[in-house]
Amino acid sequence: MTRVRVATYNLHSGIGVDRRFKPQRIIDVIGELDADVVALQELLSPVRGFDVHEHLRAQTGLHLIAMTTMQLAGGTFGNAVLSRWPIIDVVEHGLTVGTREPRGALDVTIGRDLRELRVIATHLGLRTSERHEQLTRLLAIARDGNGLPTVLAGDFNVTRARARELRACAEHFGKVDALATFPSIAPVLPLDRILVTGGAKLTGIAVHRSRRARMASDHLPLVATIEIAD
Repeated sequence: MTRVRVATYNLHSGIGVDRRFKPQRIIDVIGELDADVVALQELLSPVRGFDVHEHLRAQTGLHLIAMTTMQLAGGTFGNAVLSRWPIIDVVEHGLTVGTREPRGALDVTIGRDLRELRVIATHLGLRTSERHEQLTRLLAIARDGNGLPTVLAGDFNVTRARARELRACAEHFGKVDALATFPSIAPVLPLDRILVTGGAKLTGIAVHRSRRARMASDHLPLVATIEIAD
């Protein structure tokens, strides 16, 4: 049995609750997580000429794959995955519903010590009907996984522990405690989620509540321990 530490973190474009752009603060929080894989949302790069993608790679020493969902302020904005192990396959899935804000899911396969782990990193919409459609698509994507242990992680924008739109997901991934991650200073909403399937077992999940994390973004990171059969 192998244990993998997985996190999800909405970066808020590197802008903290003090409204300052401090990418190194984000790097330091990611370091505190000590995660093998991190799903990222609201990653904007470059910012005023500063290459956030390259800074993440250089400072964390992890592999980075990014997916653009929007072009903002001269930079690409979207989802990403950081991984301790090489990323050997990448698929981008569109999740935009109608004229709502562009959304997507970054679907990567990670080469983990001669074995593979699939991670789907996403950021869902603000309306219940929108999220219901997006989760229906994601469930179909996750089911087409060739039997690989699979993690679905990201900012689901779900404000209630037992949200209606999550029912079909719970049937496939199993029920997971909903932990409050937003707003970071005094979290009350369980916006961020980590779900597993395909032989992966979630054995622990917690919100990372360091002093630095409370300042670095408007979300706190969510961290899970996953067991995968060898």
